[in-house]
Amino acid sequence: MSETAIDVELLPSIGAIPASDWDGCACPEAADGFRPVDPFTTHRFLKALEDSGSVGPGSGWQPSYLAARRDGELIACAPLYAKGHSQGEYVFDHSWAHAYENAGGAYYPKMQLSVPFTPVTGRRFLVKPGAEAIGMPALVQAAVQLTSNNHMSSLHVTFCTADEAAAGHQMGLMHRRGQQFHWENAGYESFDGFLAALSSRKRKNIRKERAMARAFGGTIRRLTGDEIERSHWNDIWAFYQDTGSRKWGSPYLTRAFFDIAHETLRDDILLVLAERDGRNVAGALNFIGRQSLFGRYWGALEHHPCLHFELCYYQAIDYAIEHQLETVEAGAQGEHKLARGYLPVPTHSLHWVADPGFGRAIAQFLDAEAKAVDEEIEILTSYGPFRQTGEDHD
Repeated sequence: MSETAIDVELLPSIGAIPASDWDGCACPEAADGFRPVDPFTTHRFLKALEDSGSVGPGSGWQPSYLAARRDGELIACAPLYAKGHSQGEYVFDHSWAHAYENAGGAYYPKMQLSVPFTPVTGRRFLVKPGAEAIGMPALVQAAVQLTSNNHMSSLHVTFCTADEAAAGHQMGLMHRRGQQFHWENAGYESFDGFLAALSSRKRKNIRKERAMARAFGGTIRRLTGDEIERSHWNDIWAFYQDTGSRKWGSPYLTRAFFDIAHETLRDDILLVLAERDGRNVAGALNFIGRQSLFGRYWGALEHHPCLHFELCYYQAIDYAIEHQLETVEAGAQGEHKLARGYLPVPTHSLHWVADPGFGRAIAQFLDAEAKAVDEEIEILTSYGPFRQTGEDHD
């Protein structure tokens, strides 16, 4: 076998890959025992999805992990799924599916290279350090070939990094832009330091919202690691069901996921709980990365003014400042985040479509959409809450 010969295998379970091998590609920076940059591509997170039945038979997400080896050594891998719908992706292609099927095609199944239910930017082509030049091309070629050989309509790589988007575009994939709202830490020493960077009106509004939230009649706690007890997951499940039933119709994660999370993921998790009269009435679940805090789920059994803003946005900023994290990513959508210090940033995805004519139509759409996204980011940024030069600090 030549030095650069690569064998790419398709595996139906992540359990077929040792955790140390997968994480050596997904999060080599965590070899020092500290946190990974991206907790969602770790072996333990993806395995929790699979073992809990959140993905797999009946979910519309059928695992088909890619594993690229050179001389028997895993040098690259990717979380790939055969999809029977477009739910839980957050890069919306429902209009594409409608147009494709109106033209007589079968849009589903399709292939999705992503982390299920997780609109968080991160590496999707998980390449071991030193194999960058050959790892991603091997995975892209294998994913496209798999999609084509199985007569599927399309391949979608969602929430990849900007570097991956540029490289994938050079390899012939179509690049799509989107946007989210992220909070960035400018070296603040405290929440008041962050507030000082805002305009007077926005600063006063946030102080008012925090006061209203804290008047709900209870206490707010932040828990992580061994501070999290098994009983807390009953509350988180209730909150998650409340939000999921309103937003998606049915929750994506199973109850078993939260039990597994207690065993294997709680060191990656921050819970923010609002307790009133001895009962948790609202809560937010976050994942902790090496550089970022990722807001994932929120729910409440009682309505209290501004409690959502406090638990999801302001407590997250507090935590990030205290732990010197660079960013807070509060999930998909939500222009209401802008007034609370979360500014628009671009997101990226890659797409391959089997039908050439349909692909050309999508490419034209993506060109126009990219211009609109860039304009929206520019406009929204100009409406941001930060103080302009010369404004008083009152």
